[in-house]
Amino acid sequence: MADKLQDYFPLIRTREEVLDEIRSKDNLRKMYEEWRPKQQMEFLDFCTGVRGVKMLYDSFFKEIMNPESAPERLNELLSVLLGKEVKIVQVLPNDSTRIADESSLLVMDIVVSLRDGSMANLEMQKIGYAFPGQRSACYCADLLLRQYKRVRSEKKKDVFSYRDIQTVYNIVLFEKSTREFHELQKNYIHRSRQRFDTDLDVNLLQEFIFVPLDIFKENTQNKSVDSELDAWLTFLAYDSPEKIIQLIEKYPRFKQMYDEIYVICRNMERVMGMFSKELQELDRNTVQYMIDDMQEEIIKQSDTIDSLKRLVEEQKKLLEQSGIVVDLI
Repeated sequence: MADKLQDYFPLIRTREEVLDEIRSKDNLRKMYEEWRPKQQMEFLDFCTGVRGVKMLYDSFFKEIMNPESAPERLNELLSVLLGKEVKIVQVLPNDSTRIADESSLLVMDIVVSLRDGSMANLEMQKIGYAFPGQRSACYCADLLLRQYKRVRSEKKKDVFSYRDIQTVYNIVLFEKSTREFHELQKNYIHRSRQRFDTDLDVNLLQEFIFVPLDIFKENTQNKSVDSELDAWLTFLAYDSPEKIIQLIEKYPRFKQMYDEIYVICRNMERVMGMFSKELQELDRNTVQYMIDDMQEEIIKQSDTIDSLKRLVEEQKKLLEQSGIVVDLI
């Protein structure tokens, strides 16, 4: 088996060719010089095949997985995640009201209507939000209400029935997952649906799928790609040439997607603009993550202080009952 990406993708240019073009144009040279040395190295590495392109980059992901230009790709990804064949019939405008301004941490947030009438929301998060369960539950409920309003308006009031409301799927892929997921290091896909403890057969219409891609990588680093699900997660999670070659050898249809990426990389002005946008998004992601992390730590410290206060008060009461007067300052 060949061991270089250039053996599979002849469009990949050499380091000298890339640098020559950057230096030949003032706007490209200026942009390149504004990046830190580590960022310059990362850019050169994926343009020259030293590393693969990260498919979790916002611009690349949207280009390759665009449901309007290549719906079959998103159909397949959703099908393997949901464990059943689905087909997108419409991409819906994402006009749901967010609980907070969350756009900075999202690579992608797309809502689609499926052939069976159900809805699916697919999110790709660079850095996982704090409280992922609570947030997803609120967003899923919002989507369910949105579907209810849409279906009810399409049907006359006297013929509308709740049986017309179909399941809403909330699917979240994390590049960097939150603490909760790392307590289950052997699990990289989590599926949930609401059920009664008596097995009462009533559909509550909300299902969740969480995929921590960082944990997927930890579990599959030295393993072969042996399933359709793992093939898609490998495509999304890995940028190592070895894994990319392993993937396209076993599942050749992914090669076309990489081909399209390397066509983009031939357009130096475009790919540098896309990379600059990624760096800006990463900076915002890091700041938001630090804010969320600090808020969570503050809450924990506040809970600890409240517990200590209660303990002191209890000890004070015990001492007073024993006839000892305590003056707490």
